[in-house]
Amino acid sequence: MLKKFAKFSLPVIMAGCLTAINAPVQALETGDLLVRGRIININPSADSGNVTSSAVGGEVAGTEVDVEDAYSLDIDFTYMLTQNIGVELLLDLSSKHDIVGKGPTLSPLGTIIETRVLPPALILQYHFLPDSQFRPYAGLGLNYTMFLSEEATSSLDTGLGGVRDVELDSSFGWVGQIGMDYDLGNDLFFNLDVKYMDIDTTATFYSGALGNVSTDVDVNPWVFGIGVGKRFSF
Repeated sequence: MLKKFAKFSLPVIMAGCLTAINAPVQALETGDLLVRGRIININPSADSGNVTSSAVGGEVAGTEVDVEDAYSLDIDFTYMLTQNIGVELLLDLSSKHDIVGKGPTLSPLGTIIETRVLPPALILQYHFLPDSQFRPYAGLGLNYTMFLSEEATSSLDTGLGGVRDVELDSSFGWVGQIGMDYDLGNDLFFNLDVKYMDIDTTATFYSGALGNVSTDVDVNPWVFGIGVGKRFSF
C-alpha cells in the first residue's frame, strides 16, 4: 500500500514544484487561517494479545488480531496564533478498516470484524520558516478516536457459532506530526504531512462457542497525507 501511495505522490510533488517556480513568497502572519485538504493513507502498526473468553475462563491460544490499512480524505484548519505557532483542528472523514485474525486459531477466518474509524485531533504546531517558500512544521496534540458501525463478518459468525454485540471502545491519546507547506502563489500551497496517533481500544463481543470475548488492541497508526491548501488572511 505504501509503495502505491509513493507512486501516486511523486508526480504530484513534481507538478507542484514546477508550478511554484518563480511564484512570489507569501509569508505567514499572525491571524492567518490555513485550510488543507489531503488524500491520506492510514497504516496501523497494530498489536494485540490473545482474546479472553468467559467460556474458557481465560485466554484462548493463537487468537491475536491485526488491523488493515485504508485510504480516506481529511481536512484541517490551522489558525496562526503568531507567525511561528499555530493550532490545527484535524477533521478526517471516517475510514473503513478490516480487523483480521493473526494467530493460528483466528487467521483461517480472515477478516473477522469491520469498523469505521473517526479520529478528530487538536494539534499545537511550530512553523520553522514562516517567511520561506518551503515551510516545514512539527506538532504535538491530542486525538479522540471513535469506532463506528462495528460488525462481525460471516466467517467469524460461522466459525464461533453465532456472534452478536460487537463493540470497540473509543480511545483518547496523543498525536505527533511533521509536515511541510510549499507556497504556490496566490495564497495556495502544496502540503505533505505525516502523523503518528496513539490509539488503543478494547474489542468485545458474545459468541456461542466462547461466551463473552474481549481483547485489547493497540492500533497506533501512521497517517501519510498529500494535498493542497489555501491561506486566508483577515
